[in-house]
Amino acid sequence: MGTCGETRARGWPMSVSGTVMGGARPDDARRHNRAAVLRRLHRDGPCTRAMLVTELGLNRSTIKSVVEELTLSGLVSERLPAQRSGAGRPSLLVLPRPHAAVVLAVDIRVDRVSTALIGLGGEILERLSWRLNERSRQPLEVLTKVIESARLLIDELGAPVRAAGVAVPGVVRNADGLVRQAPYLSWADVPLGEQLTAGLRMPVAVANDAELGALAEHTRGVARGASNVVFVVGDVGVGGGVISDGVALRGAYGYLGELGHMVVRPDGRECHCGYRGCWETEVCEAALLRALDLPPGTVRGELVAELRELAADPAAALARLAGFTRWLSIGLVNVVNMFAPELVVLGDLLVALPCSVLDAVSVEVRERSMIGRALGDTRVVRSVLGSDAKLIGAAELAFSPVLDAAAT
Repeated sequence: MGTCGETRARGWPMSVSGTVMGGARPDDARRHNRAAVLRRLHRDGPCTRAMLVTELGLNRSTIKSVVEELTLSGLVSERLPAQRSGAGRPSLLVLPRPHAAVVLAVDIRVDRVSTALIGLGGEILERLSWRLNERSRQPLEVLTKVIESARLLIDELGAPVRAAGVAVPGVVRNADGLVRQAPYLSWADVPLGEQLTAGLRMPVAVANDAELGALAEHTRGVARGASNVVFVVGDVGVGGGVISDGVALRGAYGYLGELGHMVVRPDGRECHCGYRGCWETEVCEAALLRALDLPPGTVRGELVAELRELAADPAAALARLAGFTRWLSIGLVNVVNMFAPELVVLGDLLVALPCSVLDAVSVEVRERSMIGRALGDTRVVRSVLGSDAKLIGAAELAFSPVLDAAAT
């Protein structure tokens, strides 16, 4: 039912906590209303004062006052729209000023690190990435390179950076950014948050990459406006992020989302975790290579090209990826039954799966899951943010306290 298309859910602008950012009218109304307007512009982009009145439920005089204060603070600007419609005086557009609040975003992967400076409104202002190998993925090497790259980007931009957010493919303690385990990086108990905070001399928040992918899709991607979402990433391993009633589920200490280690095939392949039959052994990059009869070590570009070529023949795609499709479906049925999402978003390599495969998976999820049948419209869709999803999520993680501080 359009599962392969890119859909965008509609809804009110949401905060990181998932609450509707309407204005409040207690004694702290000024600060709250400034934050509401700033978050609306950051997440949804330029709009008129009239739109702010309608969306945030505030009166015209309050919006006028707030916009003027934010303009004087240098956080927003106003201009005439490029195209005018109708007679009379056109409404001014209120725009976030990207350089007024900038954060550093870092996405650490098994084979690559991406860094970017992202401004208010979500605009990527500068970016830099580099590849990792066995030596260069050692914690100290990555830490040093991230700090060096951040300084280069900041010097190039010539504007202050207020905070940083970092995505890591592993189990991360949210409180202090301790990377408890990142098996594919061979990291254990790395105090990444503490070390980067000291090296960058700014607040640094670290989180699991799939959690941040879920945040990105929820705030800026295909899951925007949806309240219950599961984001599943398939790469070297498999991970997940969960949004429930608009709030990110994190579990004890932030250790939630290891969906790849759900056992689906007890007599299956041995997993790097030491057990057999984990879901990620059946739906990871290596599993795709096996399904397509490609040799281990095939470069990512060749694998994606093979999938795109296969997409031209739906019947062949279903036949060659039958086993992969089966295990992906079984895992997603379990995920849907556990978390009852209205939307399942697939990221990383799973985005490259042919439409016929995604449609087959979506049908299986709706027909085989109790929750899917109860909800009646649980959809399985592709990420629309692609390889930038975790980078964008890392930026949103960093922006949360920055926007609060800017609104005071």
